[in-house]
Amino acid sequence: MSDEKAVALTVLSKTVWSDNLFSFTTTRPDGFRFEAGQFARLGMNPSQLVANQGKAICDERIFRAYSIASSPYDEHLEFFSVVVPDGAFTSQLQHLQVGDPLYLNPEPFGFLTLSRYQEPTPNDLWLLATGTGLAPFLSMLGDLDTWQNYTDIVLAYSARTETELAYVDKIKALHEQFANLIDNPARLHFVPIITRQAVEGCLHHRIPALIDSNQLQTHIGLALNPDTSHVMLCGNPDMVEDTKEALKNQGLTMNRRGVGNIAVENYW
Repeated sequence: MSDEKAVALTVLSKTVWSDNLFSFTTTRPDGFRFEAGQFARLGMNPSQLVANQGKAICDERIFRAYSIASSPYDEHLEFFSVVVPDGAFTSQLQHLQVGDPLYLNPEPFGFLTLSRYQEPTPNDLWLLATGTGLAPFLSMLGDLDTWQNYTDIVLAYSARTETELAYVDKIKALHEQFANLIDNPARLHFVPIITRQAVEGCLHHRIPALIDSNQLQTHIGLALNPDTSHVMLCGNPDMVEDTKEALKNQGLTMNRRGVGNIAVENYW
């Protein structure tokens, strides 16, 4: 569907996590449906932002792909963004205020979804993220089916510094939230990773190195298994490529036509 069919949104809230990371919520258009893990085409006209009123600035809509961080069942939409200083989109988006207008292409995109898996059957789910690559996994963890269908869920979330590790309180509350709704929910293993600081309670190396050394698996007490593991990757391209190789070294395979362990979303 063309971006010309985009519908209007209104910004409801904004959270600043660090100098270069923020998230925001918007209204959700009637009839907009998506599957946890999908992304949307989000649009903005810089001249319409309150922060830009009275400025001579771009007066046209700009669209970019954004993973949806909210649950498919939430009444609002949530997005997680990094600030690219020279980016035409995020350099303006960072100035969002409550009430600002945005635009949404009403067709969701992407195949980083749990429904893509046919073999192996659900058992242990590994969600490996850097930075804003956390967004689709937050959406999955907000879906009751995820907690019902898996025995163990691993969320390994890597950031450069402690201030860039967002949503930690929400992540820690998720298991308790869903334990109150269903019997025998999946066990959540949350592994925060800080690569440029030594922080107590966090691992300190890149995700592919942690897998190659088996440090991640040992830390959790769970093995990566070609017969049981579903593994999803989202984040910077270097992490994704290096982690794919580390996983293949563990005997895992790319998921193709529903069969295989490793799933990746490429929209950078």
